[in-house]
Amino acid sequence: MKSYPHHYKVKGTASSNTDIRLTAEGLPALDSAPPLEFDGPGDKWSPESLLTAAVADCFILTFKAIARASKFEWISLQCEVEATLDIAEKVTKFTDFHIQAKLNIAQREKQEMAKRLLEKAESACLITNSLCGETHLKIEVETGLSG
Repeated sequence: MKSYPHHYKVKGTASSNTDIRLTAEGLPALDSAPPLEFDGPGDKWSPESLLTAAVADCFILTFKAIARASKFEWISLQCEVEATLDIAEKVTKFTDFHIQAKLNIAQREKQEMAKRLLEKAESACLITNSLCGETHLKIEVETGLSG
């Protein structure tokens, strides 16, 4: 890992009658528009869905790093995030992020360790640590080769 601080640069471009085109060096372009809740078309990623996706993405990446450091073997992880946007303290902001993590492991006797590692991933996730909304984690650990 490179030393801190890290810097990330994204450019957004739009005209009065187009979606927003998000670009960053070395990455594919991404079109963005308001979500249905803000009278948008609902067929593009929005700032709200991108932020929610960032929580899911960061949670999984954090778990992968923690599992690797712990030499913990796992089969698959599904992370579903529901974010709540509301008015709090007279401003519109995200107030809650409900993370539902479903981890599949091969060894039933490793379930408690799996739960501890998922909880550690939630507390170490840099995205949720950077947000003011509360994070709530629901864990499900399954054993078997499906997933």
